Formats: sequence, structure tokens, C-alpha cells
Amino acid sequence: METRNLICIGCPLGCPLTVTMDGEKIEVTGNTCPRGADYAKKEVLSPTRIVTSSIRVTGGRIARVSVKTKSDIPKAKIFEVMAEIRARKAEAPVRMGQVLIENCAGTGVDIIATKTVEVA
Repeated sequence: METRNLICIGCPLGCPLTVTMDGEKIEVTGNTCPRGADYAKKEVLSPTRIVTSSIRVTGGRIARVSVKTKSDIPKAKIFEVMAEIRARKAEAPVRMGQVLIENCAGTGVDIIATKTVEVA
């Protein structure tokens, strides 16, 4: 039997969760709503994250544009995603919401700009 303690990020309450795993049986306690149990189960079985970073911009008013994954990716893929982001650059103009990398690191998730960068 394995026990893990987590803080729920499903809502602003931040409930302290205890997840007990016994084979395929998973029990979650400490949550005040169903989102807490869903979050805890997902976190112990297949954790995911949103990645934020920046990409170099050529010909823009600023040298970098902030970016993020369009949705969450498997936690194990973070380093591959970051390597692909570091290797890329964009040309101004860049528009907020513009896809800068499609299917980043084979995750099926795009990297999008979170800011607009005008031409210098």
C-alpha cells in the first residue's frame, strides 16, 4: 500500500488530499468536492502540466514572446517540449493565440503565443 499527500489545485480552496493506493484500488480523502478526487486520481495515474516559456523573435519590438502549451501535456514530456521551444524562433509580427509550434514533441499539443509582438 502506498500513500501520497497532495494539495488540490481544482479550485481556490487548496484542500490537503491523501491518496491511498492498494493495487488498482485508489482512495482519496480530504477533498471537499468531486474535483479534488478527480484531480488526485489523475495526478497519481498520469500527471500532466501546462508548460510556459518564451521563444526568440526576430525583427520584433521585443526579443522574446511568451508562449504556453495550448492544453496540458504528460509530465514526462516536459523536457522534450522545452528542448523544442528553445530551438525555435519566430519572425515578427506575432499575434496572441498564434500557433508557433504544432504538435510539439509529438504530444499532439500546440505551442501558442500569449502576447502580441509588433514589427520593430
